[in-house]
Amino acid sequence: MSGETNLEKLLKSMQPLLRDETFVFAHIAEPHVAAAKDCCLQFFWEDEGMAAILKQADAIRLGIDAVYESKMISLMVHSSLDAVGFLAAITAKLATAGISVNPVSAFYHDHLFVPVDKADLAMSLLLEFGESNLS
Repeated sequence: MSGETNLEKLLKSMQPLLRDETFVFAHIAEPHVAAAKDCCLQFFWEDEGMAAILKQADAIRLGIDAVYESKMISLMVHSSLDAVGFLAAITAKLATAGISVNPVSAFYHDHLFVPVDKADLAMSLLLEFGESNLS
């Protein structure tokens, strides 16, 4: 498996990147599934139907009701899908500041969705956390 697995190295080199767009989470009703697939960042089939993360502008354009207005912070380190404790350490750090986080692990990187009004604080904490793990 490719990617870094060492927790200390992951924390030191996480390189958080705050994305400009605002994202939302939504349940996609059947009439909107085809259109949403073309523009959603991620979708997942749950027992209740299709759940998606998409840009807020796309949700509005498609008339999709959505919740959790968030900013995406991409962790630019190439983390292995086998890495143990990376997201647990990060989400615990954000939790101490009262920041909710919805993480998504993709093939190369992990992405954190945090409330819009707490994105700057989350970035500060992540940068501080990475620096505190430098030895």
